[in-house]
Amino acid sequence: MEVFDGEKVIEEFEELTRDAGRVQVETLKKILEENGWAEYLQNLGLNGRTDPESFKECVPLATHDDFEAYIQRIADGDSSPILTGKPIESMSLSSGTTKGRPKFIPFNDSLVETTMQTFLTSFAFRNRQVPIGNGKALQFIYSSKQFKTKGGLTAGTATTNVFRSPKFKSTMKSIRSQCSSPDEVIFGSDVHQSLYCHLLCGLLYRDEVELVYSSFAHSIILAFRTFEQVWEELCTNIRDGVLSSWVTDPSIRAAMSKLLKPDPELADLIYKKCAGLSNWSGLIPELFPNAKYIYGIMTGSMEPYLMKLRHYAGHLPLMSADYGSSEGWIGPNVNPLLPPELTTFAVLPNVGYFEFIPLKANAQDQEQEGAQENKPVGLTEVKIGEEYEIVVTNVAGLYRYRLGDVVKVMGFHNATPELKFVCRSNILPSINIDKITEKDLQLAVEAARNVLAAEKLELVEFTSHVDMSSEPGHYVIFWEISGEAKEEVLIECCNRLDRAFQDAGYVSSRKVKAIGALELRVVRKGTFRKIMEHSLSLGSAMSQYKTPRAVGSTNNAILHILRSNVVNSYFSTAF
Repeated sequence: MEVFDGEKVIEEFEELTRDAGRVQVETLKKILEENGWAEYLQNLGLNGRTDPESFKECVPLATHDDFEAYIQRIADGDSSPILTGKPIESMSLSSGTTKGRPKFIPFNDSLVETTMQTFLTSFAFRNRQVPIGNGKALQFIYSSKQFKTKGGLTAGTATTNVFRSPKFKSTMKSIRSQCSSPDEVIFGSDVHQSLYCHLLCGLLYRDEVELVYSSFAHSIILAFRTFEQVWEELCTNIRDGVLSSWVTDPSIRAAMSKLLKPDPELADLIYKKCAGLSNWSGLIPELFPNAKYIYGIMTGSMEPYLMKLRHYAGHLPLMSADYGSSEGWIGPNVNPLLPPELTTFAVLPNVGYFEFIPLKANAQDQEQEGAQENKPVGLTEVKIGEEYEIVVTNVAGLYRYRLGDVVKVMGFHNATPELKFVCRSNILPSINIDKITEKDLQLAVEAARNVLAAEKLELVEFTSHVDMSSEPGHYVIFWEISGEAKEEVLIECCNRLDRAFQDAGYVSSRKVKAIGALELRVVRKGTFRKIMEHSLSLGSAMSQYKTPRAVGSTNNAILHILRSNVVNSYFSTAF
């Protein structure tokens, strides 16, 4: 196995980013040489040309809807060159956050290569700042089951496809990020059994754990919220050297039996540590004294979890993981010591061909200038301080694909831009002339959450829904709270939420009663866990699960869970 050389990886990154414009042209040329005779590109009249001008002239901007019929044919077994020159042999399932259901994304070995390049680059920069030794990583990672499509292709979530790749295993070994849990726990049949055993393995190797990781901050929070419930049971397992009988997965039991030996001393130590904590503050460094940092995606929709994560993390730094999607990677975090709220990602110019649609300064500009959209610009043509929607051409058959992400250019690393993730470009369903984004919702919730915090209460989770069942329609925000809040506190939260929406269309519509009073519905504890379990039962993976921030009127199952668990409801009197 090749020994990891971080400085060499950094030098390669510096070289690529110094000449980002040329690298982009070469990357597009390579993609089009390999796939130029595929049906999709042939139909558009590209005729083997590989230059950016011809490419942009012939190939339109596209969304998943434009590719869906082609992807379905591949999934159904058509092995002719449809989107790529070489046949696609596997499919990824997206997280399903955008449409409420997972969608197929073509997956191939080239995507594994770009994933590993991203991982290695960010590790090199991270390890330069905070070196780790030959310890272990407590990784809350889960591989959902792969299945076969109608045409016999292997399908699974993007993370599952990566975790099951031999290249992933060898890369993790080379960067000394070996998981403290055996494969049987990662690939277990039941998420809750796997999570419990991840915690147990972490405790067994507590002195060797050097970092704590999960794909998303949400999963780390879930793990340690679970720990709060089961810590005494974990101590009993360690003391007796016997795994709890409710963990029934045979492969997990067999693997854990090799690790578990009676250890009353360790059990007593962990018991004492937990009993001595105040409200679980600083739990992670207390349990894992040699942990150096906590790592995972902490930007965008993960930002609401940062307060709780810092509570568990104590003095340990939070390092945000790289920027990518089911459709492929965009860039690593090369400034790992920046707090997650300030994290930027330097685009890797050879992992795909990138374009950026400049966004209008605000919705009013958009209205005045009609629906005409700005033309996309190239990777090196973006401007600092401006916001853009990303368009990607990847190595697995997606061309000029609108990712649906809004980013802001914060600066440049050599000639490649450093991007800050702003939000998904999709807006919540509107009622009148309002255009509220996921980010607007997040900021409003943050403003109202401060009222709760002053009462020593915690917002566990939230989502929204547009209720059109009566005239005029109104926004409903669902909250799950850690304890009991007084009625006057929740009324103030409701008013604060309503006032916090800055969108001009929303404010003017509220003033003239074209949008009804915002409603805050408080739900029972565990409601959002039920929503997660419902999503997992439909094929979502724990590694990719994100709480939906807007629940559409057609998503009957999740709406039923929310509505049937409401304990209190309040209407705003802010307008």
